[in-house]
This record gives sequence, C-alpha cells and structure tokens, in this order.
Amino acid sequence: MRYEKGPPKYGFSVGESGYKVMDRGGRIRCNVHDLGINTRGTMTHVRDSKTGCSGIPVKVITNLFSLGLPSKWKIYQYHVAFSPELEARRLRLALLYGHAELLGKAKVFDGATLYLAYKLENQVTELSAVTQRGENVKITITLIDQLLPSSPVCLQFLNIIFKKVFKKLSMHQIGRNHYNPSDPVVIPQHKLTLWPGFAVSILQYENRVMFCADVSHRILRSETVLEFMVSLYGRVDQAHFAEMCEKELVGLIVLTRYNNKTYRVDDIDWTVKPTDTFQKCDGTQICYEDYYKQQYDVHLTDLNQPMLVSHLKSKGSSSVEPRVAHLIPELCFLTGLSTRATSDFRLMKDLAQETHLTPDRRQQRLSRLVDNIQRNKEARFELESWGLHLGCQASLTGRVVTAEKILMQDNMCMPMNAGDWFRDMRDMKMLWAIALENWLVVCSGRNTDLAQNLVNCLRRVGGPMGFRIEYPRFVQVQESPMAYVRVLQQQVNPEQQLVLCVLPSNQKDCYDSVKKFLSLEQPVPSQCVLARTLSKQGMMMSVATKIAMQIICKLGGELWTVEIPLKSLMVIGIDVNKDAVNKGSVVVGFVASTNLRLTRWYSRCMMQHSGSTTADCLKVCMKGAISKWQKCNGQLPARIIVYRDGVGDGQLRMVVDYEVPQLLSILGECSGDCRPKLSMIVVRKKCLLRFFTEANNSLQNPPVGTVIDTEATRPEWYDFFLISQYARQGTVNPTYYNVVYDENGFKPDHMQRLTYKMCHLYYNWPGLIRVPAPCQYAQKLTFLVGQSIHQEPSLELADRLFYL
Repeated sequence: MRYEKGPPKYGFSVGESGYKVMDRGGRIRCNVHDLGINTRGTMTHVRDSKTGCSGIPVKVITNLFSLGLPSKWKIYQYHVAFSPELEARRLRLALLYGHAELLGKAKVFDGATLYLAYKLENQVTELSAVTQRGENVKITITLIDQLLPSSPVCLQFLNIIFKKVFKKLSMHQIGRNHYNPSDPVVIPQHKLTLWPGFAVSILQYENRVMFCADVSHRILRSETVLEFMVSLYGRVDQAHFAEMCEKELVGLIVLTRYNNKTYRVDDIDWTVKPTDTFQKCDGTQICYEDYYKQQYDVHLTDLNQPMLVSHLKSKGSSSVEPRVAHLIPELCFLTGLSTRATSDFRLMKDLAQETHLTPDRRQQRLSRLVDNIQRNKEARFELESWGLHLGCQASLTGRVVTAEKILMQDNMCMPMNAGDWFRDMRDMKMLWAIALENWLVVCSGRNTDLAQNLVNCLRRVGGPMGFRIEYPRFVQVQESPMAYVRVLQQQVNPEQQLVLCVLPSNQKDCYDSVKKFLSLEQPVPSQCVLARTLSKQGMMMSVATKIAMQIICKLGGELWTVEIPLKSLMVIGIDVNKDAVNKGSVVVGFVASTNLRLTRWYSRCMMQHSGSTTADCLKVCMKGAISKWQKCNGQLPARIIVYRDGVGDGQLRMVVDYEVPQLLSILGECSGDCRPKLSMIVVRKKCLLRFFTEANNSLQNPPVGTVIDTEATRPEWYDFFLISQYARQGTVNPTYYNVVYDENGFKPDHMQRLTYKMCHLYYNWPGLIRVPAPCQYAQKLTFLVGQSIHQEPSLELADRLFYL
C-alpha cells in the first residue's frame, strides 16, 4: 500500500457547535460520542431527576471501570509557535522534546498543540533550540486552556491516552477497536481466523469519568483477495469476470497484514500492475514490486494482478482532494463474512461458540484486560505519568418493570416466556382478520404438491385464529425469474387480495423480480415461500401458522396488542438503510400507527441522496401520517412519539437541530389547540455497555424488562437502557434510548414503560424484540426496498404491512 504522508495525527479545536477532534491535516472529523450536546437542560420535567421508581430493584454489574483521578486533576493545553516557521513536523517534535526537563514525561504534542499534565510556571514560556544545520529557532509556548476531566476535549484526550496504553500491550488498532493478532482463534474447517480484542471508550457518566470496555472480535478469512479472484475466474464467464469481480469486491473491507490496517475497496484498477511505478514522497520513482520488497520484505508472486483502489479522504472534509491507496490483492485478506457464509448454518454455529460469550466468559476477558494493564510496566507508567489509575468495576441498581399481558380477540395470555409466546396463543383468535377469498398461488410444476399441501395447512390453522381462507387459483410456471414476472403480468389484477409464490430456490433475482412487480407495477400484497421450507418433515403446521399470521398483517388485519393507557397517541418509527444498487442513495423508512390500540400502521418509504438530510423527506412522511390518522379517527392525535433509529455516531446534532424543527413545522400547521405534542427518542441498538446480574456464584443476563437509568447514563441527556430481548445464548445486548425532545412531559416511568410495551407489538415475531415495533417495521421496509425494489413502493400498499 502506498499513499502520501500527512501532517499531525491528532489535534483539538473548539467551534461554535461544540468541541470536535481534528484528524490528520487538521480536518475536523465526526465526534463519535456527540459530546457537547445538552438536550436535558431544555426539559424542565427531568432537569432535577430522570430516574424512574416503578418496578422491582435488581443489583446489576456493568463493564464500566472507575478511572481514579486526583481531586484537582487537569490537563493543560498550550499553543506552540516556532520562529522561523518550520514545515517538518518531525523537526518541530525533536526541537520541542529536546527540553524534556521542562516538559516532563507526560506530554503529547501534535506539531501545533501541546498537552501537559502539569502547569508551566509562566503563562508564556520562550525557549530556544538549534537545528542540525546550526539554525537558531525560537519556541513560544502559550497557555490556552485548563481542561477539567468532564470537558469534551479532555475526554477525547483521555481516549487517546488509552490508545497508547493498548499499543503498549502490543495490540493493534483496527477501526476504533484494538485487537491482539498474537492470540488468534483459528476455525480451520471454515478457513476463518478470529482476532480477539476490545472496544473501549472514556466518557463522563452521571457522577464521574469512567472507562468502558467490551469484548470484540475481528473476523478474517484465510483467503487473500487474489485467491478469491482466481476462484471467481473459474466459476464465471470470462467475458463478465471484471464486472462480477467489481460487484463482489467493491465495498468490502480488507486487511493488509504487513501493517495490520484495514481499507475499504472502492474500485479495481485493471490498468495498473505491480510492475508499474509511482512517485514517492521524496520525488523518486519506484515500482510497486520493489517498494513492498524494500519496505516490508514481501515478495510478490503474481506480477499481472490488478490493483485495488481505496479512497482515504478523511470524514468531514469536502474541500481536500481524496488520497488514493493502491493495494496488492495478493497481500489483502478479506474480513467479515460473505452472504453465502452467513447462510451456512454450521459455520454460523461454530462462529457463535467463539463470539457469543456467556456473561461469565465475558467478565473473565474484561478482568484479564484490567490485570494486563496493571501488570504491564509500560502501560501502567503511561497512565501514572498523567495521574491516572484504573480502578474497580462498577455495580449499580436497575429495575425490572412489570410483565405485559398479551391481549387477543376473546382472551388474554400471560406468557410463560416473554421471549416467545407462540405456544401460549396457539388456540386463540387474532384481534381482527380479513377473510382471504380472492388469491393466487404461483408455483412450478414439480412444486405443485408442496403448494397444495401448504394451502390445506393454511386453511386448517386459519380456523382457530379466526382467519377464513378460501381455496386459491393455482398457476404453474417455469423456474426462472422472467417466467414468474410474465405469469404475474398475465394473471394478477387489482381485485386480488394476495399473491403467494412458491420459489424453487433462494435465488435472489427471482425474489427481487416478484417483489418489484407486486410493489410497483401491480401493487398487490405478496407472500414468497421457498420450496425447501415446505419440504421439511414435521414442520408444515408450524410454518403454515407463521405464514398465516404474516398474511393476516398483509391484508390489513391485527394479531395482538397490549394495554395502552395513553389515549389519542400516535407512535412513529424511523430507520435509514443503504441502497445495495444505487451507492449514492439511502432509503428512509417511516412507519406510523393509525389507530388507538397501536395495531395498524401507515408505512412510507422514500429514496434520497446520501448527502442530503433525512429531514427533507420526513416532512412529507409526517404530513401523510397525520392525514391518515385524521381520516381513520376523525381527529388529530393528541400526542406523537417518534422513535428515531439509524442515527450514526456524530449525527445527534443533526437530529436535534434539523429533524426535530422540521417535524415541529408540520405540527405547527395544525389548527389551534388541536396541535399534537411531540416527543422524539433516538434509539441505539449498538452500545458498549453490558449488564450482568449475580446468581448462584455466577453471572447471568438480567431479567427481561430491566431498566437502567442511573450511574451508567449521561448527565446531559434524558436517557436510559432497556433490556427487552431474551438472549438464548451469549450476553444480552441492551438498547439505549435518548429522549432528545419531549413536549409531552412524560415521567421517566411512563416513557420507559411505554417503550417496553412497544417492544411487544412486532407481528413478525410472537415475542419481545430489541427495539419498539415501529422501528423494526421501518427496518424491514428499508431492507426490502434497499435490497430488492430500489424504488419507492406504491402508496396503495401504505396501510398494510406488505413487507413482512
């Protein structure tokens, strides 16, 4: 790999919008923790306390460790100027660090800004130095700021200190995490290697600054990109090899083991070979083959291989030309899992045994990490030189909220297992189901028997559900995507309620063709079933029951609900996904409830350029949702709660400053006192924090329904953690909720309890899920559009869950 060297690696700046960290070249990059955003201060009802009180208290151990700091600990930030000015960063470092006695051992200098653990005697300190050429240089050190531990800049600085600590432990940073290549876990039967490691962060929590660490794994394939290309060459038509190769590789992340760095493959340059030359930083020319031989002692075996291209443009910079890295396929290893691998049951099972750690195993790894930091002299010295000490693990008190009752048409069930109540409701009638009378079944000739057997089973399971199913019309078709589309064009009409297609294989093209036609050209709800699924012995009745439940939803029916005390409430879920074909586009999913018991939904999906703001299309969706609610209920909703999923690191400011005002502008168009009150909650499925409970001398996952809203939360936010998922293996992942706007003034107990209720209402799974149901519906919708349809679905399907 070759690219132009950049200026200093780290720096800090303070701008109008808050504190930001600067990357190479002084370009501002995203603030990964959204530091400097204080939303709680605008909510008077939680300004003093955001802690709930309902539920059963439970002692919880977390993966937070205290960070011992002296009582008046500060970091001193200085600006360093050189006269005459020096361009070479290494020379500036050498001249400044030549005054080691004055600066001490705890110092960080990026070429312009100096950080010290103690304060220099004078506000402005002037030093002198002499270069190797005998030139005199004047160095002026000026105090800029005294940083407290809770300040955003200081928190980012502490994270950098811990990066140095992990380097002392011989761990390599890949992305944001740190891994240990010297202790790999090899899974030879699948040609996979796992690097164990940790994801870490330093943040200001409620009462103190703490260190958070969680176990992470990096999946490496044993095959190089060149081996993958050779294998692909033997499987595809040679005329389309280049096209297929780019389709398979562009967008993947590769690892170069000679420097343990990862790169995203943005293109393949078929015109450049390892024998071609490039210009080095000193102006000399060298070929790639000789460069790798001299720099890394690597000898290439294939001199005709093309080059992978990776754009290294830093985030947040639009004015700087992107740097380009040329990578040798022979030296690049594929990371992650391919689609084919994720569908391999045995592979995923073997992988889960290593990555899905039980609470006890996870705790052992974390304890070992802390011990290694304490025992390693260099790592411990790095912390002690700044006055830092890694302390004990934190424990706190959570609460387990009351379990919910599942309400059916004539019955109520209290599930034995909140994670799955499929058996509890087997003989109960669904809330409301529309009779299926006019429908079409499309299948190949060899799968006709399977299709007829499925229809018979559907009719048998439909009766106890209160779902009447008449016999459909069968149409046979040849086993090709075009044949399915031709039959659909000839046979489907708007009066049909449903089209059920039995697909001969999991070939994506066939599924995509069916879904695209029935979502765009002739909008009719559709159900696709694999023939392989229908051929499983002893599973037909269970499969038919689940299919029948999906069909009820796609026809506009309702399965179950929970008790919702709030009246005239609309709940909205928003998610964002990438489009698999149109690389510059994103798919925004918007799903809103349309009735009082939150069982019917209005679904809207819009495409937009990835560079534009999500709120641009949220206004259109919100206007449509309010209009639909008013049509169904004869009035406007009194309250609207928006669960905003798909918010990446550094995007919280955009949600608070742009999306919330856009939604409020739509509500402002509502007349008089009828204007709905808005609450907006950002949902995060991925968070570093984990929680365990202790029982029988071992650690276990907390009970389902556990809420944590003290100590592990952030003081500037109205936030909480909720465990609404039943983990069959490994450690449960809590979901993090951040209430960024709340006109409704909900008490913390009410907000937490309502969120927990919403996790019961996802009709594709009879059990609790990790996020509120509208978020999961929005995710399913964006996945269908981004992977298969690539266009906005017809609005004729908006009032049905056609994407389940």
